[in-house]
Amino acid sequence: MQDILPFFETVPSSTRSIFLVSGLGLFLSIEAIVPLFRMDYNKVKHAGINLTFTLITLVINLIGASLIVAAVDFSETRQSGLLNMAELPLWLYMVLGLILLDLIGAWLIHWLEHRVKWMWMFHLVHHTDPNIDVTSGLRHHPGENILRLLFTTLAVLSTGASFGLVMLYQTISAFFAALTHANIQVLNWIDKPLSWVFVTPNFHKTHHHYILPQTDSNYGNIFSIWDHIFSTTTYIDMKDMKYGIDTHMNLAEHSSIKNLLMIPFQSYRRPVGSKFDE
Repeated sequence: MQDILPFFETVPSSTRSIFLVSGLGLFLSIEAIVPLFRMDYNKVKHAGINLTFTLITLVINLIGASLIVAAVDFSETRQSGLLNMAELPLWLYMVLGLILLDLIGAWLIHWLEHRVKWMWMFHLVHHTDPNIDVTSGLRHHPGENILRLLFTTLAVLSTGASFGLVMLYQTISAFFAALTHANIQVLNWIDKPLSWVFVTPNFHKTHHHYILPQTDSNYGNIFSIWDHIFSTTTYIDMKDMKYGIDTHMNLAEHSSIKNLLMIPFQSYRRPVGSKFDE
């Protein structure tokens, strides 16, 4: 355990890229063997759209990495942040750090994106995907990526997490994004108990049901405990699942990169069950 944080502190970007590509390859293989749904769609075109968003994300993250490094340096210089308030055993430092980074850097911003109209308009792009598979976790508007980068920075400042811990968190986060979006079948007797602590495939896919109230639930990224604590959890039988978002079910709208990039600047559409006051 002593070597985990130093490893992630020094791991080169090329190695992290290998982790990401290997994870995608693994879950693509599992999707072919035990798919949750046999969906009729152009997988290559679908992946192309989502991977295009990924390339844009990489550019933003490369630019934004300096912001996270600056936040780490600020906290280390002043020994500030929740994790520096007491001397903690390494294992507890890592567990608490991952849980708190997940709360502030992922759960909180995700919850806000479903509560603040202009934020929702950026996050909406992620929900337009009508065929959730392993590449869907990569489908985020550049504007949303900037928001998440800012909240990751806030999480680092709030916790005082070391650079190694932040890199470990982001690696685990990428793994969970692939796992929870992958079109894989997980038996309910395995998925349900694990979902009390972790975000599982069925737990997260409920969030991708096309209508409220499921859309506004299950915000967790790695840990589901925050959803249970804040009572933002719902469940739906996977046989009743329908992906997408009811306001953007038109194929021409959710399969065009140009239109997806412009959605945040288009007129707000009220979903069934309401969402925001006009």
